[in-house]
Amino acid sequence: MAYELYYWTGIQGRGEFVRLALEVAGADYVDEARERGDGVIEALAADPRNLTPAFAPPVLKDGDVIVGQTAAILFYLGVRLNLAPLDDAQRLWTHQIQLTIADFVAEAHDVHHPVGVGKYYEDQKPEALRRAAEFRAERIPKFLGWFETIIARNPRGGPYLVGARLSYTDLSLFQVMSGLNYAFPKTTQGLLERFPKVTALYSVVRNTERLSAYLSSPRRLRNNENDLFRHYPELDG
Repeated sequence: MAYELYYWTGIQGRGEFVRLALEVAGADYVDEARERGDGVIEALAADPRNLTPAFAPPVLKDGDVIVGQTAAILFYLGVRLNLAPLDDAQRLWTHQIQLTIADFVAEAHDVHHPVGVGKYYEDQKPEALRRAAEFRAERIPKFLGWFETIIARNPRGGPYLVGARLSYTDLSLFQVMSGLNYAFPKTTQGLLERFPKVTALYSVVRNTERLSAYLSSPRRLRNNENDLFRHYPELDG
């Protein structure tokens, strides 16, 4: 039975982190909203038979199992897709990395929406400019420095975050770097030399055969200013 992925159409968003894992694993899945429209997301949440309704998409349905939250979905899929270690301690470590990536993504989003998610960017532009300065100068380097450290300390050697093979966290860090390259191209390019292991990981992941094919396919949506990562030149310094 195919996995069912529920996420809004028109943006990569948080659903893309799940989509990358499914694509690279060659998993059989249906992108429900793209097939049948966004109404299926509300219908799943409103269905009284769904005893574990998610707060918001993405949602993964695997038979009778329904999982929300990106990190929880990837934790569920990791071993099933051969994208996580079998060892309990290493699997939990992988999950910890993913939760930190989720923090990074939230901070990137809040740069352009620092006051309220229900307000337009133009309604909070002065606050966004101040938030962006801190994000560029302090937060991006702090997160990338941590990823650089854990790649360096990986006892199996590079280039991956966990163990000696690709995990879903590598895919997720690739997605974050892709988003930063779009939203903050000047800042990101200026930081790459400081974090060579993260830069090498990005390159290795991008050139993974199935991922490379997916990125060049119409299934990979283009970046846009309705997404998590948005390019406003004034926020890039």
